[in-house]
Amino acid sequence: MPTRWMTSPRRASWIRWVFALPLLALCGCQSLLQEGTADAAGVGGAALATAVTDNGAVATGIGLGVRSAARAGLNYGFRRAQHAEQRAIATAAGPLAIGQIGSWKVSHDAPILPDAQGKVTVVRDIGLVDVPCREIVFSVDGMDRRGPKPSYFTATICRNQGGWGWASAEPATERWGALQ
Repeated sequence: MPTRWMTSPRRASWIRWVFALPLLALCGCQSLLQEGTADAAGVGGAALATAVTDNGAVATGIGLGVRSAARAGLNYGFRRAQHAEQRAIATAAGPLAIGQIGSWKVSHDAPILPDAQGKVTVVRDIGLVDVPCREIVFSVDGMDRRGPKPSYFTATICRNQGGWGWASAEPATERWGALQ
């Protein structure tokens, strides 16, 4: 037998929006995805908590907890996507000679960030024999109303046991925000 909260048309409408909003946000911009997912999770958690308890403080606490967990999960997804881009750039730049230009490309598993591509070149070798590092310049292909418009960034990569990897934080802060 359905409970009172499941049969209420008003609550059923909220529950549909709770599940639809994150899906709609996947097609939208990154800020809509971040805020929409967290807010939808908070509303959904509060709706669920209201069905479980009549205590407003407990329901609010459950809603805020679900919202925080959703935001943490989304941030984890962003960090993984950003790491994939950084790894693709470092892998493409590692074997290049100084001044040689290579291409990089990444296709994300989840549509958190759009797929990206661009060019990369090695500016100079730095570091020690045991810790080889390189300074690189890379582009990220973009579009504006007049056509293709790449953005350029600098970074440092270093070789370790697993291959070439990202070694700098500042370009990542500008390119990928505070989620490094």
